[in-house]
Amino acid sequence: MTDRTHERIAQLLAALPPAPRGWEEAARELPRARALMDEIVARAEGDAAYRARVCADLEAALAEAGVEPAAPLLEALRHRLAPGG
Repeated sequence: MTDRTHERIAQLLAALPPAPRGWEEAARELPRARALMDEIVARAEGDAAYRARVCADLEAALAEAGVEPAAPLLEALRHRLAPGG
């Protein structure tokens, strides 16, 4: 890329409106949420009783892990815990 291209990209980015409220906070919390989901899935893979509890109540599993059970996280966790997920 040339300096002119970088300058043009900078101009275009500066012209964008600010991100919607909550996006910045969500982006900061995403790595933590992913790590907690990894822990939940790993534990569920090794403990059938825990897996049954998690699959029966995903919201409670996320809340217990300290994460708000938001719809995107619930969907991601459902997908990862599904057979072949």
